[in-house]
Amino acid sequence: MRLPGLMCILLLLVAQQCQLLRADLQGPISESASATETDTNTEEITTADKDSTSKTPPVDSASAAAAASPASNDRKAAKLKDTEFAPRTKVMPAALFERLWNDSLMKQQKLKAQIEAIEAQQPQVEVELTPEQQEAQNLYENAMEMLGKPRTDKRVAFTLLRKAAAFNHLKARAEVAWAMLLGLWMPFDFHHAAEEFETLANEGLPDAHAGLAFLYSVGVGGKNVSQPMALIHYMLAALGDNTLAQMAMGYRYLYGINVPISCEKALIHYKRVARKVASKVTFANGPMVHRVRLLDELENPGSHETEIVDYYQLLADKGDVQSQVGLGQLYYQGGKAIQQDHQKALEYFTLAANAGNAIGFAFLGKLYLEGSEQIKADNETAFKYFSKASEMGDPVGQSGLGLMYLKGLGVPKDSIKALSYFTQAADQGWVDGQLQLGTMYFTGNGVKTDYKLALKYFNLATQSGHVLAYYNLGIMHAYGMGMLRSCPAAVEFFKNVAERGRWSSRLMHAYNDYKQNRIDEAYMHYALLAEVGYEVAQSNAAFLLDREEVHVFNDRHEDLIRAFYYWKRAAGQGYSAAQVKLGDYYYYGWGTKTDFETAAALYRKASEQQYNAQAMFNLGYMHEQGLGMKKDWHLAKRLYDLAAETNSDAKVPVAIALFKLQMLAKIESIKESPYRFIFYMDENIAANWDLYMITILTLLLGIIMYTRRPFQQPEQAQAAAQQPPPQVNDMAAMPVNAAPAAATAADTTASAGTSTATATATTSESTAAGVTSTSTATASASSTTCSSSPAPGTSSNTLDPTD
Repeated sequence: MRLPGLMCILLLLVAQQCQLLRADLQGPISESASATETDTNTEEITTADKDSTSKTPPVDSASAAAAASPASNDRKAAKLKDTEFAPRTKVMPAALFERLWNDSLMKQQKLKAQIEAIEAQQPQVEVELTPEQQEAQNLYENAMEMLGKPRTDKRVAFTLLRKAAAFNHLKARAEVAWAMLLGLWMPFDFHHAAEEFETLANEGLPDAHAGLAFLYSVGVGGKNVSQPMALIHYMLAALGDNTLAQMAMGYRYLYGINVPISCEKALIHYKRVARKVASKVTFANGPMVHRVRLLDELENPGSHETEIVDYYQLLADKGDVQSQVGLGQLYYQGGKAIQQDHQKALEYFTLAANAGNAIGFAFLGKLYLEGSEQIKADNETAFKYFSKASEMGDPVGQSGLGLMYLKGLGVPKDSIKALSYFTQAADQGWVDGQLQLGTMYFTGNGVKTDYKLALKYFNLATQSGHVLAYYNLGIMHAYGMGMLRSCPAAVEFFKNVAERGRWSSRLMHAYNDYKQNRIDEAYMHYALLAEVGYEVAQSNAAFLLDREEVHVFNDRHEDLIRAFYYWKRAAGQGYSAAQVKLGDYYYYGWGTKTDFETAAALYRKASEQQYNAQAMFNLGYMHEQGLGMKKDWHLAKRLYDLAAETNSDAKVPVAIALFKLQMLAKIESIKESPYRFIFYMDENIAANWDLYMITILTLLLGIIMYTRRPFQQPEQAQAAAQQPPPQVNDMAAMPVNAAPAAATAADTTASAGTSTATATATTSESTAAGVTSTSTATASASSTTCSSSPAPGTSSNTLDPTD
């Protein structure tokens, strides 16, 4: 009978959630928001989050009185049940919702005014820095600015950090300690880094707590592996707003690593990091993340990227417009084999634009719209290039014009024109047009709010990998906007956004170290990123440990244990090759106990979900041997066949395995036949094994000699036998040097005797040389004539008309 009071509380909660959504969604949804707007939106979101977690929903006096006197409510409900309750219920929800909404807005405004008044009353104490502290701060800021730019000398930056650390600048000392821990432009010094982190952690520095957590998790710097200590320091660093620590805590709560699984807590941590990343995204769609798996690269080595770049550069220098555009885009985003360089991108796009290419005009507009270290932002120039590209029907130019009209960048704001340009770009499949169109429907900017259309365009934008599309979908799934709320889906989207931050450049740094044979440095970078949940880093760290290339620990057993846990974490995130490797570790007992059943389960999972040929082959072998599962040769053959069909490289090992399987089947059939006594002759075979071995070797030698005998072509022998012998009076076949003998009739007998002797010598010589019977037959036939034909391979001046 407490229905009215419960309805009030429920509607109040709905109103508060709507307000939270509106405050949260005013954050970094659009791309080129200004820094002031971003800071304000972030503060609003943070305040809303605090209100939603710390405050209880307010309840009006009517609902409080209803909750205090249940008997009175029962009597009132009994009276209204038959008369007035039914018609009033149609009017109450709308009116009550409006009233609660207004009350909630007024309370939030009052609370915000009170906070501002309290902050205004507090005296702002500005601590004056000493000259040494000011110099240290300047050195630190210059060094961090240099580290943030792609094309700067990092050694100079770390030299500045060391100078700032000498002035006892805490953050500079932490950066130097991290550099010693990871081998960044200086040699390893784990113990010194551990001492620095201990000292700075006592000062309350979040970066130092994150460093100690990493040391305890990996087990270097004199620290034994202790996951509880790592968890404590990660939590302290996350509370201090350390980004990597927040990602590490989100990952641990998501997969239950040393903590109970909690999707909501993972959502909190990942949402904070995702908001930071989204606020830094520009028109360029954020930094390019290159995820190179060392195991895949080893098994499937591709072509050298530098050679491809050189080839396209050669074509571009010859005036090929498509190569110029491709190189411009590569330098614009940066690639695996090439660093980001907007100046070179500008050069190639200019060449393409001079040739009348629409994409060249469009990307020139993007370069001048956002600006960079080498190029100064110029809205007027960007508008000119976007207009040319748009006139040629290019979606990039249309999207750029839409963004400029939406934000009022160099032109008056016009949401109608922006909507038109975004629609044209989205219809051609351009990701920026899809994102901006979804944002307009999401926020109701210039159009009526429509969550279904916003969801549609955000999903289309995620197919091209746009960071903000992932972030907006995470917001919609986190709060159930236009769909049912889904915490796992929201965490997945926010995790994807968080892993695209500027710290993801460490992946390429580690890969470059690996290519330069700096294995220990590469491993430390991969280990750090593995702690915060990068699946690529987990598999690569395990790969390096598995190949015995890491010399940080110098203990093979510890290497296998660490590799086992890294493979396990990578397999938990769905990497099929890691699942196969983890199955191998369970099968052979590397870093863990031997467990055939678990290995078979992992192989089956990889074969069913990812169609991994190696997993199918291993599963077939286990069925063949009956390891961890029932022995079944028919199923083993089926799995072998599937492995060969899935991957052509598996055909040779599959053929060998099937041959072996057939031999085993034949042996089993013999055991069930009357000839099974053969398998009970073990004592006789053991006593006379040498005789059996000699017999087998003799048979093999005879087979080899028989197969390698000289081969005679029957067609040639038959043709030679059927050839008619030459006539005596055939002058065409007569040798030149025998013409005088043929002219003298008296010497016929002598000439015949000479021919006979010559033929005999030729026949014996041909037999000794191993020639075919065709030559022998020809020589014998020529011995009955006046002129003899020389054997093949001998010198002669014979004139043959067939030649």
